[in-house]
Amino acid sequence: MAFKVISASEAASMIKDGMNVGFSGFTAAGSPKAIACEIAKIAEKEHAEGKPFKIGVLTGASTGDSLDGNLARAKAVRFRTPYQSNGDTRKALNNHEMEYVDYHLSQLAQDLRYGFFGKIDIAVVEACEVTENGEIYLTSSVGVAPTYCQMADKLIIELNSTHPKALKGFHDIYTPLDPPLRREIPIYAPTDRIGTPYVKVDPAKIAAVVYVDKPDEVGGFAEVDGITAKIGENVANFLAKEYSEGRIPKEFLPLQSGVGNIANAVLAALDKHPGIPPFQMYTEVIQDSVIDLMKSGKCTFASTCAFTLSQDAQDYVYHNLDFFRDKLVLRPGEITNHPEIVRRLGLITMNTALEADIYGNVNSTHVVGTKMMNGIGGSADFTRNAYISIFTTPSTAKNGKISAIVPMVSHVDHSEHSVKVLVTEYGVADLRGKSPRERAEAIIENCVHPDYRPKMREYLSICDKNHTAHNMNAALAFHTEFLKSGDMSKTDFEQYK
Repeated sequence: MAFKVISASEAASMIKDGMNVGFSGFTAAGSPKAIACEIAKIAEKEHAEGKPFKIGVLTGASTGDSLDGNLARAKAVRFRTPYQSNGDTRKALNNHEMEYVDYHLSQLAQDLRYGFFGKIDIAVVEACEVTENGEIYLTSSVGVAPTYCQMADKLIIELNSTHPKALKGFHDIYTPLDPPLRREIPIYAPTDRIGTPYVKVDPAKIAAVVYVDKPDEVGGFAEVDGITAKIGENVANFLAKEYSEGRIPKEFLPLQSGVGNIANAVLAALDKHPGIPPFQMYTEVIQDSVIDLMKSGKCTFASTCAFTLSQDAQDYVYHNLDFFRDKLVLRPGEITNHPEIVRRLGLITMNTALEADIYGNVNSTHVVGTKMMNGIGGSADFTRNAYISIFTTPSTAKNGKISAIVPMVSHVDHSEHSVKVLVTEYGVADLRGKSPRERAEAIIENCVHPDYRPKMREYLSICDKNHTAHNMNAALAFHTEFLKSGDMSKTDFEQYK
């Protein structure tokens, strides 16, 4: 090894209070496992002595508990971006113990290079191989690692032997030039490769290498149940109808799918549906369901930013790399999520809503408008530029005490202008070409839980008659009732007449 090999604790000691640290990873895939734990120990020790210790934490998306969880519990985070899904991090940011900037994933890398976030002092990057001339071969994701490596004063490499060196060749690393020199990104099909299989850096920047043997900390998702299966079936039937009636080209179109149990249910339904031909994917994350699609031959190729796989699925891929070598490619998040490419390829995008309103506005991030759940992630990158943008959600939550469809969303992440299709277990609301009143009728009739439909119609009956009908006194009545009693079904619109 040409570089200095040190322990994780020695590496962590290079990171000082007030630094901005860029970590590799996109979801728990490819995020560092050892050094962050040691940073947390330093923070706890410094705090016990009455000394300050907080750092800026920049990643590709969410990470594993070793990183986000440990640092949050140690109160070691001053600033966090662009996305998180860790319970302790969520609690800390909602308690104002850290500053959190929820950011479009496609924009972070370029906005870092533009100087909007200041400098990156140190980058901590997980790799399966690093060469003496500064070629870093990443592991199960790319994220923002190429930009962190470019910008950081120093690099620390976690060389993780859990990920085989045979992953070399799965990555396609490409960084666009910054304005005014930027050119088109020459991806015209998901299979196109335009970069290098490694991140190239000045070897002098690599301050140390830490040997690690730890798997990715990808958590499991809930099993497909009756509700998520029905949502998947509704999406598959809708796309099959669009295809049979010629509104999707005969070659079909690449798919993008979000993360979670609903996404898995949708992909499983597409796999089984005889009216859906084999397809490719251009997406930010692949889960176990995509591996199943490749085994069945339904998905012939997937371009992604991360292999967010269970341990069993990752083991299967790693033991069959020759099978997957011509079927998978890993790219930076600013390329997988880039609006130019999304629109050029004509992606059919499928993401999950936390809540939606009767006009098609979608809230992906905030519980009752104020408490951050996870973040916007890449959903807007895809939605705004999709050929067909689809949002899915169960119609209710908390045993029917919450309606996922409300008169007005408590926070807007995706406006009615971007959302083309809304799907629940009860049906599909096709919002394309519809006026606000027509959208409301389609959503109430097809997506709202039957127990809530009378209340939705009652709400409309007390609204003004303007272009987008609302009663501004009652628009958030579902939310205020939930905060008062814990049950939206108790909302009484009579008082607003």
